[in-house]
Amino acid sequence: MNKREVGSRYEHSAAEFLAGQGYKILDMNFRNKAGEIDIIGESDGYLCFIEVKYRSGSGYGFPSEAVDTRKRRRIVRTALGYLNYHKLSLETPCRFDTVLILDNEYTLIKNAFEGIL
Repeated sequence: MNKREVGSRYEHSAAEFLAGQGYKILDMNFRNKAGEIDIIGESDGYLCFIEVKYRSGSGYGFPSEAVDTRKRRRIVRTALGYLNYHKLSLETPCRFDTVLILDNEYTLIKNAFEGIL
C-alpha cells in the first residue's frame, strides 16, 4: 500500500471510531484551494473539523507532532472555505479536533487547537 492508501484506510477507521464516540460524520476529504480536511462532523452542538494522523510507531515522531502551526493554519483556511461553500454563518460554533493513531491505539483530542490564521 502507498501512503495515500494507508492514510485513506486510517481516515475511514477514524470516522468509525468517531461515530462510536457520538459524532455524526458529515463529510470526508473536503478539499478546496486552501487545503484538505480529513473529516467533518458534528458533536455536542459543534461543527468539528477533524485532522487524522497515523504512525505505526514512534520512530518517525508522534502523530501529534505532525499537526504543526503551518498545518493548523491550512486547516483553518480550509474550514473557512467549507463554511462559505455551504453558506454557513461565521458564527457557527466550530472546533478543531484531532484523532491520533499510534500503533492502532486511537486518541481523540477535542478542541486540539484554536482557529488561527
